[in-house]
Amino acid sequence: MCGIFAVVNDKFKKATATVFEGLKTLEYRGYDSWGIVAKKEKNNIYIKKCVGKIKNKELPLLIESQSAIGHTRWATHGGVTEKNAHPHWDCQKKIFVVHNGIIENFKDLKNKLEKKGHVFLSETDTEIIAHLFEEKINWKEFNKSDIKKQARAILNIFSSLKGLNAIVIFVPEINYLFAIKNSSPLVFGWDEKNNQYFLASDYAGIIPHTQKIYFLEDNELLIINQTNYFVFDKKAEKKTINFLTIKAKKETLSLGKFPHFMIKEINEQPYVIENICCNEKENILNLAKVVKNSYGNYLIGCGTAYYACLAATYFFSKIAKRHTNACIASEFSYLVDFLKPQSLVIALSQSGETIDIISCVKKIQEKKAKVFALTNVLGSTLYRMADYKMLLNAGPEKCVLSTKSFTAKLAIIYLLAHSLNDQINKGLNDLKKAILEIKRIIKEKDKIAALALKLKNKNHIFILGRGVSYPLALESALKIKEVSYIHAEGFPAGELKHGVIALIEKGTPVIVYNPIDETYKDTLSSAYEVKARGAYVIGISSTNDPSYDQFIKIKNCGDATIIPNVIIAQLLGYYLAIEKELDPDKPRNLAKSVTVK
Repeated sequence: MCGIFAVVNDKFKKATATVFEGLKTLEYRGYDSWGIVAKKEKNNIYIKKCVGKIKNKELPLLIESQSAIGHTRWATHGGVTEKNAHPHWDCQKKIFVVHNGIIENFKDLKNKLEKKGHVFLSETDTEIIAHLFEEKINWKEFNKSDIKKQARAILNIFSSLKGLNAIVIFVPEINYLFAIKNSSPLVFGWDEKNNQYFLASDYAGIIPHTQKIYFLEDNELLIINQTNYFVFDKKAEKKTINFLTIKAKKETLSLGKFPHFMIKEINEQPYVIENICCNEKENILNLAKVVKNSYGNYLIGCGTAYYACLAATYFFSKIAKRHTNACIASEFSYLVDFLKPQSLVIALSQSGETIDIISCVKKIQEKKAKVFALTNVLGSTLYRMADYKMLLNAGPEKCVLSTKSFTAKLAIIYLLAHSLNDQINKGLNDLKKAILEIKRIIKEKDKIAALALKLKNKNHIFILGRGVSYPLALESALKIKEVSYIHAEGFPAGELKHGVIALIEKGTPVIVYNPIDETYKDTLSSAYEVKARGAYVIGISSTNDPSYDQFIKIKNCGDATIIPNVIIAQLLGYYLAIEKELDPDKPRNLAKSVTVK
């Protein structure tokens, strides 16, 4: 949640514009409101805060500045207003703060500060940080004191804040930035050639300026001025850091010929899966050895990632003849007591920063169990914490909704299940069929657009599936809900008669996933049951049937048929959003990287 971007240099005067453009790349993290503060000439300060999305906005005039910080918000404390937008400042308007996370003890701290005469302008927890620094740091003496002493004082303030947070403090009077984090991500970039320093919540915003990246560790303090930087550990000891070189093509961060990132990323899926088939075989075989040598396998994820975990349990059972347990990460935190050092937990997360995953992994590692991370972001918190790791290599996913990272997870897990049964080549052949079918579906996407036109005014859509098509039904419903705001629910088809069928009335759209597998006949019976009660049945299968009012043909790709099937749901969600004139990339109330509980 929330995007932080900052820049400091001693040569160029485009810091404000750089931060403004950087925030646009991070807006998927939050888009309720945004703000920028920059230092101009003679210590004058420029502040701009706005409600709404930064997309298509322009700075009212060119602000020359060498230092600036910015923030795009996903509201937690306080409503969506200009006063609650970041940055926030102290009573003297000399200390500016942007923040991602939640300060759990902010009410107690605020009460103490108010008793000392501090006046607050917002409803946020963030604002107390500026007042704490005003209260506890003597800025006039700051440059005169030893930098280690400065670091210790700042670390003491941070230690008084309870919760998981990423904080950047800007003091224009002395032209210093201070950055510190606990679980919420912060990335430091250094353009050595031009002596420019960058801070961001995601390296995607920094890549256009430098590929030299450092991911801050928890409780590390980064101090930046115009000519140098310093990093201190939690004991205020200065440390040397090693930068990573992140190579990313700038064009992968832009829309190119597409109107939205969602449809762009849907179109990229065949090539993502092709890359997995061609380049990840050895990594998957190595992972299979780890799984085989463990005692007790568990999969955790949140949202879409959890549905990939649930699909994995079916793959592992049917293909690998191996029992696994899938659990929502926020709930698995309460189920760790049975873990053993021999246990293996496979954690799935696109961003690698999802707080429910990170918190859960910490508890898992306290039990000495091993963690395997399957994530899309090199250097992310989950990637660095895990005992074993593998990248999805799906490329940047800018749309808030997860599409290509979901199918990448399915493809890797599918190959893993076959590897456990020493049949990885069989899995590869199935995925090659799935790739061809995805390309065909995308080419014929106008049929899905026509279906969206038919369904756009419906209040409810139900999706049915059995076996591995059950988690597919859940994921399909999530995609429709997230992007079109139509109420959609996925159910195991066998649960119809246990209550769900009461919701069916004349004209109710019911999508039925019915691949030619062991579930086919039973699922077909469910289609007839809802048809008899007036449902408008949309059958997705390789074989048509009279129970379907509308039929969408999907060629049989074996157990990998789930992958082209999910493309139907992604396209349907996208075109429903377009028909309803909604933004498919930034749905209301959502953010890409969920870094607060």
